[in-house]
Amino acid sequence: MDNEMAGLTVIVSPQESFLAKGLLGKLKTMGVHAVLSGAKVKELEQFREHAELFVLFMGEDMDEYADAIVYIKDMAGDLDRRIIIIGDKDEHDEILKLVPDFLILEWFERPLDMEKLLSRVQKYLEENTGENAKKSVLIVDDDITYMRMIYEWLKDSYHVGMASSGVQAISYLARNKADLVLLDYEMPVANGPQVLEMLKNDSETDSIPVMFLTGHAEKEHVATAINLKPVDYLLKTIQKQELLDKIDTFFKKNAGSKF
Repeated sequence: MDNEMAGLTVIVSPQESFLAKGLLGKLKTMGVHAVLSGAKVKELEQFREHAELFVLFMGEDMDEYADAIVYIKDMAGDLDRRIIIIGDKDEHDEILKLVPDFLILEWFERPLDMEKLLSRVQKYLEENTGENAKKSVLIVDDDITYMRMIYEWLKDSYHVGMASSGVQAISYLARNKADLVLLDYEMPVANGPQVLEMLKNDSETDSIPVMFLTGHAEKEHVATAINLKPVDYLLKTIQKQELLDKIDTFFKKNAGSKF
């Protein structure tokens, strides 16, 4: 990533907004990399690779820029980024029809408390960029309920992406960085070993470490999985703290390593 764009805050405003321009100026004064964008998908596409945080100013006629909101939602979901939304109370229920609440970092009502907003942006960036940047973990599992549970376990410590199939995982990794993949061993269409083989055969993904997740503890099954040379092999019965400890230990042990 270009260091000049790292940790980019994208301010999105459907109309020419005095407040949005004022926020941009104040963030730049604070040394924050920030840009102002209209609520058009074509304008937003250029920031996909670098955006860390979105600040969305709600405007009138939400239907006219709903596609931009959905695009921001998809970007935030794919990249495990967050959205700050500025709007009135009557817009709150409408935005939740398009954006899941877990992607919304905070909601600010008008009249806007600019100092509180600036403080929230700064705190988020301090916790998620530079030396404090979270590692990125991709969970690949066709069991959506289990995948969502693992997401909830990891989300406070890591940037977490999700894919419900091998195809989705390959597509995700073509667009996004991952420092570790938690890969379900048994999936339909393309199972864990097949997905791992695809990753190893692509120069863009061959160095990404993979931990297998499986529901089978049989000795023969474990031996087969280990022969594929994942960095670890975890049973799905693993508990939250044990999983967090495993991942944390892995990253500490391999700090600075290139797989």
